[in-house]
Amino acid sequence: MKKTLVFLLLSFVLHYLPAQSNLTQLGQLPDAVFESSGLIFLNGKLITHNDSGNTPQLFEIDTVSLEITRTITITNANNIDWEDIAQDDTYIYIGDIGNNLGTRRDLTIYRIPKSIFAQSDTVSAEKIDFSYEDQTDFSDSGNSDWDAEAIFVLDEQLVLLTKQWKTNGTLAYTFPKVPGTYSAIKLDGFASEGLVTAATYNPLTKTLYLLGYTSVLEPFVFRVTGLLPNAIFGGDITKVNIDLGFAQAEGIAYTDGNRYLISTEEFTLESPMINLPSLLFAFTANDVPNNNTVPDPDLEPKPGVDSLILFGNKGANLLEYRMSTNKPVLGQAVFDISGKRIRFNTGSDVTPDYIDISTLRTAIYYLALYLPDEVLTKAFAKY
Repeated sequence: MKKTLVFLLLSFVLHYLPAQSNLTQLGQLPDAVFESSGLIFLNGKLITHNDSGNTPQLFEIDTVSLEITRTITITNANNIDWEDIAQDDTYIYIGDIGNNLGTRRDLTIYRIPKSIFAQSDTVSAEKIDFSYEDQTDFSDSGNSDWDAEAIFVLDEQLVLLTKQWKTNGTLAYTFPKVPGTYSAIKLDGFASEGLVTAATYNPLTKTLYLLGYTSVLEPFVFRVTGLLPNAIFGGDITKVNIDLGFAQAEGIAYTDGNRYLISTEEFTLESPMINLPSLLFAFTANDVPNNNTVPDPDLEPKPGVDSLILFGNKGANLLEYRMSTNKPVLGQAVFDISGKRIRFNTGSDVTPDYIDISTLRTAIYYLALYLPDEVLTKAFAKY
């Protein structure tokens, strides 16, 4: 939803230690998602949605071409004000949580099984309805502190972060991630000195990233560690040093242990004349040392360490593998011969004992399996 960017500037000062990042602009998002308002990374594709008043649809986008590859319609949902999207191993969660004026009594989260999402372009969702335990006034008093644009999954609960137009901070609320009607419990808060518009919790690193922007459209990112189910902001909070220029930053998602994507929404203003397109950025963190480095293509398992065996029929769409260890596979990656990573699976996207290579062209590639304490690599050919 386009909103008038006028808010009170507070007198408090936030002290933080900046964390460095590497930022890259990947390109302009398709016109169909000019109001991209939430992001997740799933099966090697970017999943996003538009915000208020748009269609109840999710858009699957190729992260290289930035073209829409699939559109998924939620048949029993309305997009009153979709503002963020989250995921766990089994479900996708869409937050119809925008509440700019603080008057809504129909806040909800739509829950979609990943198994159905992967197979069909039309999906029916379950609903998780909620209200704030401490909201008693639902009158329209202009931009309110009951707005929200950020959700994430933490263990067995959903966590919502408010977008406080009046006090320029955020409060964390929690409720179960199963269908039902709930009173969202307030946990704690953070003086962000701006509007929090998105969040992503990375289960690989147990790190939370908050995205937002200030009253003059200066985007910010905060890194939060040491989260507890009853204290989201009780650990360490650092501000990430990124420079998106002036932008209405609205979506953030992790792709692996160290890499994150950020989307900005199209923003226009007649006076003064401003026209900012909807863009996609990527930045690299340092939460997992060397996790995002390219494995050595010539690396072969040494005697006495874990080994990797690949096998499969010529022309097959699945590459099967066996390891000499029972260690869990945290991630699967495919690299081309130049060392460019073209596929990365984490979490529920990791399929035991095989990886789908149906989309790969005929060429030589390298499979890398990320274990807790080592990386196994081996070359293979796709015919």
